[in-house]
Amino acid sequence: MQVRITFFSRCAQRTALALCIAGSILRVEPALAKPLDYDIRSGTLAGALSEFAAVSGVMITFSSEQTAGLRSPGLQGRFELDQGFARVLQGSGLRVVQVGEKRFVLAKTENGATLELGATSINAADLGATTEGTGSYTTGSTNTATKLALSLRETPQTVSVMTRQRIEDQQLNTLSDVLKQTPGLSVQNIDSERVNIYSRGYAIESYQFDGIPTSLIVQTSASPQSMTDTAIYDRVEIVRGATGLMTGAGDPSGSINLIRKRPTVQFQGSVSAGAGSWDTYRTEVDMSGPLTDDARLRGRAVMAYQQGNSYIDHYQQEKQTYYGILEADLTDSTLLTLGFDYQKNDPRGVSFASFPLFYSDGQQTDFPRSTNAGARWSYRRQNTLNTFASLEQGLVNDWKLKVAVNNMYSARDYSLASLSGGTPDRETGEGAYLYGGDGYGSQRQLGIDAMAQGPFELFGREHELVFGLSASEFHDYSDPDDDDLEMRPDNIYQWDNDTARPISVGKLMNDDTTIRQDAAYLVARFKPADDLSLIVGARVGNYSYKKKAIYNPPYTRSSNSAETRESGFVTPYAGVVYDLNDIHSVYASYTKIYKPQAIRDQSGRTLEPREGDNYEIGLKSEFLDGRVNTALALYAIKQDNLGVATGETVEGTVRESAYRAVAGAKTRGIDMEIYGEVLTDWNVSASYSHSITKDADHERIRTEAPANLVKLWTTYRLPGELNRLTVGGGMNWQSGLSLTTSEGKATQQQYAVFNLLARYDVTPALSASVNVNNVFDKKYFSALDPTFFTGYYGEPRNVMFSTRYAF
Repeated sequence: MQVRITFFSRCAQRTALALCIAGSILRVEPALAKPLDYDIRSGTLAGALSEFAAVSGVMITFSSEQTAGLRSPGLQGRFELDQGFARVLQGSGLRVVQVGEKRFVLAKTENGATLELGATSINAADLGATTEGTGSYTTGSTNTATKLALSLRETPQTVSVMTRQRIEDQQLNTLSDVLKQTPGLSVQNIDSERVNIYSRGYAIESYQFDGIPTSLIVQTSASPQSMTDTAIYDRVEIVRGATGLMTGAGDPSGSINLIRKRPTVQFQGSVSAGAGSWDTYRTEVDMSGPLTDDARLRGRAVMAYQQGNSYIDHYQQEKQTYYGILEADLTDSTLLTLGFDYQKNDPRGVSFASFPLFYSDGQQTDFPRSTNAGARWSYRRQNTLNTFASLEQGLVNDWKLKVAVNNMYSARDYSLASLSGGTPDRETGEGAYLYGGDGYGSQRQLGIDAMAQGPFELFGREHELVFGLSASEFHDYSDPDDDDLEMRPDNIYQWDNDTARPISVGKLMNDDTTIRQDAAYLVARFKPADDLSLIVGARVGNYSYKKKAIYNPPYTRSSNSAETRESGFVTPYAGVVYDLNDIHSVYASYTKIYKPQAIRDQSGRTLEPREGDNYEIGLKSEFLDGRVNTALALYAIKQDNLGVATGETVEGTVRESAYRAVAGAKTRGIDMEIYGEVLTDWNVSASYSHSITKDADHERIRTEAPANLVKLWTTYRLPGELNRLTVGGGMNWQSGLSLTTSEGKATQQQYAVFNLLARYDVTPALSASVNVNNVFDKKYFSALDPTFFTGYYGEPRNVMFSTRYAF
């Protein structure tokens, strides 16, 4: 059976999709084209479309802006799909356009266009990988864990996805904002710009851009990934647990994959502006669409600007983001992608670290949240340029080849003074000292990946294979001045954020760190039965780490140099998924852990690489045709040579924390999640995570990361006459933190932070929203830092108003 859809549109406007080229002929399965019974009452158009998709099996992608304020007359009776579409969309000014084998999108009806639909059907109602425009809190496909394009239920690891809708609902404008709301993650600031992200008790250092790995080492003072603006991303995918198959050497914490927005074949755009607490102002512009009449060349540009002060005295920030991407269909089977993103960060009144955690008598300090350890003139400028390209080639028998490259270059210069050293006297305030100085640094990270992917037959069944080569280089250079600032004494009670600038007497040292990895990998997904999947793979790679921190003459301070090489190390991976029925699946997975370390013991000796194993079992479920996902995971991590802070400093240094190697460390935990549209217009994200790490003597270690996390967030579009209003709210709760050093023991008891949202659709294209964070103004330490022995307060109550116009 054939169904003809004909559009007579103005192609000069370049807004049609692939159907616009000549009017399209769609082939559908006859069994799915038969009439169906519907009982959809009149109501909001978004609700009617969701019910229509659930009954008919059609996947209809649309944004909340498209359907805002629109109603549907409903649908009662027995209809073919063409008739159903016509009645549900009657009077809306919208039409349906097919954008893939299994997906429709909504589009505006153009002047003079005619729409002829026969009995149209699609095989499934699954979401695709792209989340923009779906209004969903989940996704239909992810490849961050295995490079295989699998649904969350088919992936034998814990994967969370922060979708475009979730990012916009909570105004999560920086990556650290996103990760604060992500299940299972604890975000802890070292200072005003740098953060540690803890997952399952370990810091995440692996970040990916569209699947190309990069590393973040916060001690370098370079933090381009965690400071990135989210205006340019479609979603953020987070794998918790070891990811050696994808990233090579690394922690058993996880990996964060930032998926960029792509050009669209239909013209679209949006403009937003906002204002909030502490004189914060933000604007965004996003334009996307075809650049040629046949839409074979497409482009997108995004710009964002934000400036404002802070709850921290004398701290202010200005941030600019620019993004451009082009896609070109060189042939019907060849896709070329080129792009860049550039971010300029210019914060003032920054601190190198927060205030000391302890008084000289060992008691924990308790300063006002507004207290800034940094001088008013302190700055740490950082500009980052990402350039990227990929070439995808379709091959015979549904195989494809993809080559991708990402080059990130970041430059920073700074002049810092932070009253963050020492242990001041509780009565007099004497005993604190300044830390900081002037300097320059740069960082370059180059990643290349080439892979082939496709199906193959074995024993009469179809399976899937991915194999490829990857290479990456991380190079960080730091060139600090030698000055009179370090150990300059000051009184913590007389500190007014104004001190003499450092006086340079020459260059202190040259600090070079280079990490190189290259590897070959292979992953196969075997389907011995319809309800059973076996995923096996391995990564064989080489790793080299080289650090040279050499002090320049005539200084006689000790140098800090280290070198590690490992050739041919193998990271195996194995996973099994068994479908109990059409909704539930059980799984188990295993992978190896290998992590060279740059940290040192008290004598200055670099710790040996960490090695271990990561095990995980779980239950995953899909409800409402994949619009709701749930996950339950139990995991165990075993490691040797795990570095644990001793509370002392390395001999011959002032601020470098000393570590000891722990053998037989074990981490056990549980993750639970539910996310998606549980009812029409009701999105939910809820999670609980528990993780404890103990040494061979069964004593708990790594207590600076919380053992328990609960994160809740929900939004609901009101029914009836109030359907233009969406309300939302949530809570983040975590158990206590503690940090024991030679100076004392610091603690933060359990706490909860509550957030609220209200959004009103003034017109289908214009919306206004208000977000209130930390509604009850809870005061808490969000971080107890074992590196610099400091603490950092979370934000007090704050409000952000914003408007958005989509076209």
